[in-house]
Amino acid sequence: MRVKRGIVRHRRHKKIRELAKGYRGMRSTTFKKANEAVLKSGRLAFKDRRRKKRVFRGLWIARLNAAVRGRGVSYSRFIKAMSEKKITLDRKTLSELAIHEPAVFDAIMKEVGCQMVQEEVEG
Repeated sequence: MRVKRGIVRHRRHKKIRELAKGYRGMRSTTFKKANEAVLKSGRLAFKDRRRKKRVFRGLWIARLNAAVRGRGVSYSRFIKAMSEKKITLDRKTLSELAIHEPAVFDAIMKEVGCQMVQEEVEG
């Protein structure tokens, strides 16, 4: 018996074209090109969801580096002192504290012992 795929195919194609809405040219209207575009965009989205975590970690490290250098210490020495004192604040929290709560960040620097380095540099 012959199988006609009119409705099934139409629904499947419509679903893909809906996902490709807003793409340029034939990528939004033609099923074949839209399907290629949707598959590729899915791969890139998957990859970049993982990359996003790396990018943000780099941002937090850059912010922390700027904050501690302003207080006369290098980032690497600060992180090493943090691990020696067994203070387990993550870089995201530390960078937010450095921006929005500088007094709290200074208290953390004193607790870690990096404040003494700054005094030696000034004195």
